[in-house]
Amino acid sequence: NESGVCPQERNVKTAPSKYLKKVNPLRNEPRHIKKGKVLSHIKAKPLACKHCHGLSGNGQGSMSASMNPKPRNFTCKEYMNGIKDGELFWVIKEGVSDSGMPSYKHLSDKKIWQLIHYIRTFSS
Repeated sequence: NESGVCPQERNVKTAPSKYLKKVNPLRNEPRHIKKGKVLSHIKAKPLACKHCHGLSGNGQGSMSASMNPKPRNFTCKEYMNGIKDGELFWVIKEGVSDSGMPSYKHLSDKKIWQLIHYIRTFSS
């Protein structure tokens, strides 16, 4: 399935309340989305997001076949409409234990918010 499973079954714990209350402080505008795209496709370390989540955000990246659980499918409106920006921020910042999602603690908050704007374009 080119677009990945939607919705995916997940057992990720809920983000702490201090994160759930966070709202993206950056305007949803092309410059932020473009910077998020560069991070996703090229610059994010330890690994660019595309390797797992795919260039189209469908969770079918080059490394996804061997992963369990599978990377999140950002094209799934059902899931993406239900997740708060603060939860995405928490997952990117802290990573998810028992999954292949690493922590991106070293990214500035601004860069994480830019990534979130870009991630949201896949399901809009």
